[in-house]
Amino acid sequence: LALIVHKYGGSSVAGAEKIMCVAERVIKAKNAGNDVVVVVSAMGDSTDELIELAHTVSKDPEPREMDLLLSTGELVSCTLLSMAIKSMGYEAVSL
Repeated sequence: LALIVHKYGGSSVAGAEKIMCVAERVIKAKNAGNDVVVVVSAMGDSTDELIELAHTVSKDPEPREMDLLLSTGELVSCTLLSMAIKSMGYEAVSL
């Protein structure tokens, strides 16, 4: 039994179809007898869009606020992937 870490960048999770493909890969690794940890980036260009939005509402946003704002992109990807895995009958926890 091995611990496998999968890392998926923004283009790999840039929509529902791609998220479902990632879920299938994760399940395949699990079915091979591995423990699987998945790290995902924000979907597509969402980080750039959030940065642009922040600079639209504030000329000089505070670092703490930017960190919190940008973390939401990863939360969305992580949660959607967890939902996809669960919809396929497997356990998943988003953190």
